[in-house]
Amino acid sequence: MRDLCYVQWDPIEAVAPSHIIALWSRICNFRLSDLDSLLWEEKKLFLHQAPAMILPTEDYPLFYSLMRRYPESISESWGGWKVRARKFMAKHELRKRMLNELKNGPLLLSQFRDYVRTGRSPDGWTSGSDVSHMLFHLQMTGDVMIVGHQGNQNIWGLSENFLPSWVERKDLTEEEFEQEAAQRAIRALGTATPREIHVYFPRARYLNLKKNLEYLQEESTIHRVHVIGLDGKKERYVHDKDVQLLESMNSDAWQPRMSILAPFDNLICDRSRANRIFGFDYLHENFLPQSKRKFGTFVHPILYGDKLIGRADMHTDRKNEKLLINSIHAERGAPSGKEISSKIGQTIQRLAEFLGAKEVAYTARVPAAWRSSLR
Repeated sequence: MRDLCYVQWDPIEAVAPSHIIALWSRICNFRLSDLDSLLWEEKKLFLHQAPAMILPTEDYPLFYSLMRRYPESISESWGGWKVRARKFMAKHELRKRMLNELKNGPLLLSQFRDYVRTGRSPDGWTSGSDVSHMLFHLQMTGDVMIVGHQGNQNIWGLSENFLPSWVERKDLTEEEFEQEAAQRAIRALGTATPREIHVYFPRARYLNLKKNLEYLQEESTIHRVHVIGLDGKKERYVHDKDVQLLESMNSDAWQPRMSILAPFDNLICDRSRANRIFGFDYLHENFLPQSKRKFGTFVHPILYGDKLIGRADMHTDRKNEKLLINSIHAERGAPSGKEISSKIGQTIQRLAEFLGAKEVAYTARVPAAWRSSLR
């Protein structure tokens, strides 16, 4: 979690929740109960929305400084959100009633007295009700946070009652926050442009990133780099602590491996970056009408070493304990042959076993070059 900064939380279980696969792709098998323990018992991780992220609790001070300045800490890339936030937070009576209700203990959204069921809001982050909107803003100000789950529903509680006593609550200046956050983002990304930093962590929360990157460069905390094959006109940085790692890239210390990535994996969460660096254009086709889907509904990228070589559209049949592979597509120029197809098949088999499936079932929609092992 430290290495990534965050993992995006998504509860859709067509295959498995995206955050579960994102973690599995990096550390292989783990106990789901350990993740629950880290979130709700040990509280070494916490959930924050916009979008929903699992974060190390040791990073709470970064978000605390944003919370103390909300909504002024919102960047221009959020459009008119800052103005709308100021207006909505002026509903003081609703805010006061909800906080008073939470003093009696955590609540589901539907358990708040003022809750009225409505459709989804245009931003997709709330249910559209005033209570749901206010919970979002109260989380952004640090008054409330997600303290558990009941199925796919959030359980809300007061932050002061949920957070452990060891959690620091310190006010960072805008400069301190941006310099620390930018370093985290650069290390997580390996190399990054200002735009990539802004989009990655914390998403769209920088107000003076250019100035703070210049300061970090003057201090030799970060270094300007040029990557062959990428647009050299754009500033791109690497962290000083990663220079030795960068220099070791051509050694035998690093060996490629095969992995299946989650739909909201950190590696592909920025579509333009994934396209620019890996030549891989990933679109969440589950949000498209079926007639416009090119690769499938729940498509998982296939990573081999430093290349994204294919996509697998998968679905879990829990009733029959099967992992269904609806289709597999190879990227242009992807390696072929028995060795590669065997590694893909073995990786899918390991994922199936992790998910509790007893069988992997393929359709005929498999690249001819990989068909010998994927059937």
